[in-house]
Amino acid sequence: MNRRAIVVGGGIGGLAAAVHLRAHGWRVEVHERSAALPDTGTVLGIWPSALRALDTLGLGEQARDLGPAPSGSSFLRADGSRIGSLNVAAMRGGGLRMLSRPTLLGLLAGALPAEALVFGSPVSDLDRFDSDVVIAADGINSGIRTGLFGERYRAKYTGSTAWRGSAPGKTGAMTETWGEGALFGMTPQEDGSTNWYASARALEADRAPRGEAATIRVHFGHWHHGVRQVLDRLDERTVLRHDLYHVDPPLPSYVRGRVALVGDAAHAMSPILGRGGCEALLDGVALADRLVTLPRVEDALAAYDADRRKPTQRLARMASVTSRMMHARRFTGLRDATMKLALRSAPLD
Repeated sequence: MNRRAIVVGGGIGGLAAAVHLRAHGWRVEVHERSAALPDTGTVLGIWPSALRALDTLGLGEQARDLGPAPSGSSFLRADGSRIGSLNVAAMRGGGLRMLSRPTLLGLLAGALPAEALVFGSPVSDLDRFDSDVVIAADGINSGIRTGLFGERYRAKYTGSTAWRGSAPGKTGAMTETWGEGALFGMTPQEDGSTNWYASARALEADRAPRGEAATIRVHFGHWHHGVRQVLDRLDERTVLRHDLYHVDPPLPSYVRGRVALVGDAAHAMSPILGRGGCEALLDGVALADRLVTLPRVEDALAAYDADRRKPTQRLARMASVTSRMMHARRFTGLRDATMKLALRSAPLD
């Protein structure tokens, strides 16, 4: 076998596919427009299914060693009262791990030889490559997605913005607090600090003239003591703000010709369920696995689309509905009761 794959984008899905393909004899080049991997980024919940995907790549044990396991997971109201809990210790497959995006990307990139990663290399013309397959992993604003499927499938603003960062001090559990039209979450981080994230309704591209930390304190400064403790330790220099986008309507296919889309390029979704990074990882491993086990690339791409499109689009719909519920300003009692029931039947995988 002397097959060649070009991966456009050095994110989670693209790197996962590259690692798996190279391990099975493919020649792979990953073209990333940035000059290097990011050194900042929020913590991701690595669910059991994603840990099993990392096991396939030979990286599962490293991920488990690096990522702390949360001691519990609770959903709270703004006054600190409990909506419900998720028994993360009962999850199948070794439970949940928390890994920052830079750490996970570093783990994946470290499994590739340096020459396989081409930084500072934006790709706008796929015809320049003589390859068996192109893997479009170019993110939420994927130019390849738009080029293949048209302007209708550009990512659209969800109506909400998000802030992320870390604060000194350790937390063992995951907590997410829901208020009127806003949320504030906290998780453990591998360096012993507290990873936090927040979201609220906002105008697209709106930014705070007095600084984002001040805006966050206005939104959440009257919430319960646990939130206020984190707010007291915020450093403006470490606060990241990103508007939230999703792909809506969903794509009719994740494949067009010899091109396959993975991760946010295929199914960018609201981050409310915390599954975007996991699904990108599962995409990359599933696509590569089909390519190394089926003799015809066309059959492999069709099988990948059949494997991954329906479940990821179903998850994206769930994320959209949950995001609208979470950001509701009215009927929050009904919202919280619905969430409590959902937690009782949440899949632990």
